[in-house]
Amino acid sequence: MAKAKDGVKPMSDRKPVDAERRAALVDHAHKTIKYGSQSFSAASRLFENETRERAWLLYAWCRRCDDIADNQELGGELGDQSNLETRLALIRKLTALAFEGAPTGDPAFDALGVVARECGLTPAMAEDVIAGFALDAEDWRPREEADMMRYCYHVAGAVGVMMAVIMGVDSKDTDTLDRANDLGLAFQLSNIARDIVEDDAAGRCYLPIMWLVEEDIEPGQHTKPHHRQELAEMAARLVALVEKHEAAARVGAARLPFRSRWAVLSAARIYGAIGRKVRNRGVDAWNSRTYVPRWEKALYGARAFLSAAINREKHPDGPITWGIKDFRPDSG
Repeated sequence: MAKAKDGVKPMSDRKPVDAERRAALVDHAHKTIKYGSQSFSAASRLFENETRERAWLLYAWCRRCDDIADNQELGGELGDQSNLETRLALIRKLTALAFEGAPTGDPAFDALGVVARECGLTPAMAEDVIAGFALDAEDWRPREEADMMRYCYHVAGAVGVMMAVIMGVDSKDTDTLDRANDLGLAFQLSNIARDIVEDDAAGRCYLPIMWLVEEDIEPGQHTKPHHRQELAEMAARLVALVEKHEAAARVGAARLPFRSRWAVLSAARIYGAIGRKVRNRGVDAWNSRTYVPRWEKALYGARAFLSAAINREKHPDGPITWGIKDFRPDSG
């Protein structure tokens, strides 16, 4: 019998999930992703069927955790008005049950249990994601660029790592997982650039405080009209980081199966395009929401298909960027 680690029953000791129950969880997850994110739902179609279903199962857990942390239900208020610590404790309790293979009473957490068993996701991977929900719910602010990158890791890079394992990457292949992290970082940096003004309206700012100081911007005034030029310069700075991490992610994508490689390269092109559109619009970037229209997404998908078929990604110049260990100080 396999030996238990950290109090979690080994995957090999758990009974397989009943096919009917699994199908119901997949259906629930599919409905969740269609309602919660049309972009991710569309992107998931590029995966082969097994990977697609597992991506849905993981998304359902991520979305449910996000809603609990924000005290919401797919954008609406939850009945429970408990404090943040209580909500995070609930997330961790249900996640632990999912990894033990025990019923949780919540289909989104049961979905995590299924995909974790099938793919070898670990509690440490899940905890990295949960830490991001804690930061967002606390209205946390980054002081240095490294703080911003840590935030991006927890809310997106760590999900990229879990997705890589779902796509078949060995959990011990740290180099490829680092490249999956790069893709998540690129996604989140593009989101930050696009949503600066929207985030400010919601009382949030993910730009490093030191960046604002360097631009000589008064506290709380970075989105005001007289600072739009400085805002455009900081957005361009974000997009330069996007492109660095996007290039590194392509190196990892080259190691994936064709359908997964195609999906990753498509997503990289689309999210990279969002950042570049923000940069190109300059001071007008926040007069209206920056987006990639459907026809353009289809074009990027076609180009990604060709890139995936040729599969000759060039290693980016300079240091390869952040790795998972940089966000886990105790990992050695």
